[in-house]
Amino acid sequence: MATFMDVHHNMVGITAEQLHEAHNADLAIQADEQVEFKQAWADPDSGLVYCLSEAPDVEAVKRIHERSGHPADEYHPVPLVV
Repeated sequence: MATFMDVHHNMVGITAEQLHEAHNADLAIQADEQVEFKQAWADPDSGLVYCLSEAPDVEAVKRIHERSGHPADEYHPVPLVV
């Protein structure tokens, strides 16, 4: 499994509840693509949301985010994790 960080833009004003709901939407279907979403972070002021996941490939992460209704603007492999 590979690790990925994706970034969502333009989410100014996102609340903790909205972040939790979006993360839960991913968790509900992540097994369909063998993805495991590890963590999500948000900055309501800048509108940036970050998601850390493990998946067979970046396409699997993209498919889950698209199906859950919030595709990311950027997807980055994270080859080194400590």
